Amino acid sequence: MSTYVYGITAASHPSLPEGMGGVGDPPRPVRILKEGELAAVVSDAPEGLRPKRRDLLAHQNVLSEAGAAACVLPMRFGSVAPDDGAVTGVLAERADHYAERLRTLDGRVEYNVKATHDEEAVLHRVMSENPEIRGLTEANRQAGGGSYEQRLQLGEMVVAAVKTREAEDATEVQRALEPVAEAISVGPESTGWLANISFLVHRDSAAAFLNEVEQVRKGHPHLDLRVNGPLPPYSFVDPGPAEPAGTTAGAESAEE
Repeated sequence: MSTYVYGITAASHPSLPEGMGGVGDPPRPVRILKEGELAAVVSDAPEGLRPKRRDLLAHQNVLSEAGAAACVLPMRFGSVAPDDGAVTGVLAERADHYAERLRTLDGRVEYNVKATHDEEAVLHRVMSENPEIRGLTEANRQAGGGSYEQRLQLGEMVVAAVKTREAEDATEVQRALEPVAEAISVGPESTGWLANISFLVHRDSAAAFLNEVEQVRKGHPHLDLRVNGPLPPYSFVDPGPAEPAGTTAGAESAEE
């Protein structure tokens, strides 16, 4: 039977709560596979695993329980190996790499910050900062709305100005928060966000990081900042030359 991998930790990691269940219906019992100085938190992998909310939460709960006792390198939801031997083989092959990651990430958590524009507020800001847009807007108003070409020109100018502001604000969010984090990982570009950045933060510095987020909010009222965390440091695991286990299901969406 294939093996579901939740995370990698040190072989000295304290035992998990007895009877802990993981993914699957019924939940598969969670167990520990040891190889040298390392261990993997695993369970049997259910057939036809899909990213349903129940299983996403089960995956997260296992990592939260394991991470509360000691550092764990979290695997993404859906990480499945052919069998237990494949998992221990990877632990042996990449022992030095995983040991280094465990030392680096010990005591650290991840905060993901996503930023979008408040549409009305950013339009007001663009208007106040751009005299050419203000002038054309006033000219169109006095002309009863302006011609089609004039309205089109104004629309194109506004879109361009908002795009410029998006890039500037993404840079500003990163610039403001990076000094209170130990590392950053910029997420993939998306039409839904002007910034999508994960920050590696020491647990002892979490309050300072969240305070800086509030300062960014206060200083940029045209931005909507959404913070998710503390999370296991998914974005900073860096599995090495190849993935430790194949991904059979995505981690970004859940089915009810």
